[in-house]
Amino acid sequence: MTEPRGYSLTQIVLHWAVAVLVAGQYFFNDAISRAWGMVRQGQAFAFDPLILAHVAAGGLILVLVVWRVLLRLRRGAPPPPENEPGPLKVVSQVAHWGFYAVLAALSVTGLLAWFGAIGGAALAHNVLKVALLALVVLHVLAVPFHRLVLKNDVMRRMLRPAG
Repeated sequence: MTEPRGYSLTQIVLHWAVAVLVAGQYFFNDAISRAWGMVRQGQAFAFDPLILAHVAAGGLILVLVVWRVLLRLRRGAPPPPENEPGPLKVVSQVAHWGFYAVLAALSVTGLLAWFGAIGGAALAHNVLKVALLALVVLHVLAVPFHRLVLKNDVMRRMLRPAG
């Protein structure tokens, strides 16, 4: 398979859709955290649409991540910039596949915790949240690094589809 010059419109839309959904999961997780605490104490909790939104968004993230991985395996991804040092190319590959793995694992552990009341899954979910946050910080910091240090415009690939 030859490497594409850039990402497809579908890959770009999936990237940003997952980014928005993940941000929402972090910003609006109080309701499900409170409800989970009540479940663990054997108490009932009142319905809150934010709980449903968190669970539904987690399931949707899983679907979108699987779709994105299948697209990447089928279509490929553009090569790293030519001026990117070899070790950085390896870190980039590990980080991207790590994103997919952590996002999928977060969705699965969240669903297992919520629907299966599995405490170990909830614990794993919380650990994975920290891992995802670290990956997000690394990913975001890579943008100015590429622009200011390596002097390339790698982010443009995630803004405009390949022609």
